[in-house]
Amino acid sequence: MDSDEAEACGRCAMSSVVDVAESADDGEGPRDPFEGERIEVSEREMRKAAAPAVFAGRVKRKLNEIATRLTYGR
Repeated sequence: MDSDEAEACGRCAMSSVVDVAESADDGEGPRDPFEGERIEVSEREMRKAAAPAVFAGRVKRKLNEIATRLTYGR
């Protein structure tokens, strides 16, 4: 597998978690994930950014309902 290719099974996410946990074992104790700078987004900005995903989820749900009715007559 090419190293630039993402793994569909979720192994890459676990690898990242393990890498972070191992890097915390530098003798200084566990790393605090809330320490240092972080990106903060207001609720208004979050809702605006999430709107397309919410819309797509609603469309998908409706399409699934239609397909189920056509397939099973429900």
